Amino acid sequence: MNATHTAETTPTTDDVARVHAHYRTIKKLGHWTTGRRFEVRARRGMVVLDLRSPQIPDGDIEVEVNLDHSMVKLLVPQDADIDHWDLSYPGRGRVKDWTGENGAGRRVRITGEIRHGEIRVHRGGIATLSAMFSREFVQDARRARREGTEPTVADPARGAN
Repeated sequence: MNATHTAETTPTTDDVARVHAHYRTIKKLGHWTTGRRFEVRARRGMVVLDLRSPQIPDGDIEVEVNLDHSMVKLLVPQDADIDHWDLSYPGRGRVKDWTGENGAGRRVRITGEIRHGEIRVHRGGIATLSAMFSREFVQDARRARREGTEPTVADPARGAN
């Protein structure tokens, strides 16, 4: 059973945004949060987290994962610094970052445990394409057209004022 859900609440900067995906797909795209701390728990599911929004306050972003046969896709700016030193792999698991190069930008610290799963890091243009090939982008584009504004799912920095 696959279902796609969008964010319904926006946590404050002190809160931990919790994403729970058991046997389903959850996508959090665009301006869905103003927090810097996230907990992702997934069992045989998929989670997409967009961490490119300028509404996320400055400082390190912390993502704690507990994955079991699951995949997490992180959409980050091109110059993000991905730190996964404290991530443990009791089963097969990996972090896939195609560029493999950390920049001097915001640091994303990933901790927790992966059992037979993976974390995919999509940067810059690939992150934009990942967001554009989603139902959320189509809904956002329709909303933006109705309201005469810019869509924010593809590139959250475009809609920031």
